[in-house]
Amino acid sequence: MGEEPIYNGSCFCGAVEITVTGAPVGMGYCHCASCRSWSAGPVNAFTLWQPEAVRITKGADNIGTYNKTPHSYRKWCKTCGGHLFTEHPGMGVTDVYAATIPDFPYEAGLHVHYQETRLPMHDGLPKMKDLPEEMGGSGVTMAE
Repeated sequence: MGEEPIYNGSCFCGAVEITVTGAPVGMGYCHCASCRSWSAGPVNAFTLWQPEAVRITKGADNIGTYNKTPHSYRKWCKTCGGHLFTEHPGMGVTDVYAATIPDFPYEAGLHVHYQETRLPMHDGLPKMKDLPEEMGGSGVTMAE
């Protein structure tokens, strides 16, 4: 039996390094206004992990935290401002932004908060109005 894969990532300047181990519990694109604003882009590619699968390997004291709501604790490098991940304690997952772990074989499985999209994407993936039911959402899907 082989060991679980490990993927390395870092902030923009490299002052903070992280690893993720194993497989994520989900991957996709978020279209909500908060993710768009935080990422400064029209959509945010996410990878969701069990918190114990995410480890800070360098620069833990250089991580800043911002939580607009109690649902999301967004983490970034205090040196370069590079975004790293968001802890979602209520959902029991940590969202490591796909761009933070460049060698990870990202493969989106769905779109969330698609009712807020500013960049319609026609890729055949499910488009959730908000979130899947198991994550506290309505579970309602939308047409492409």
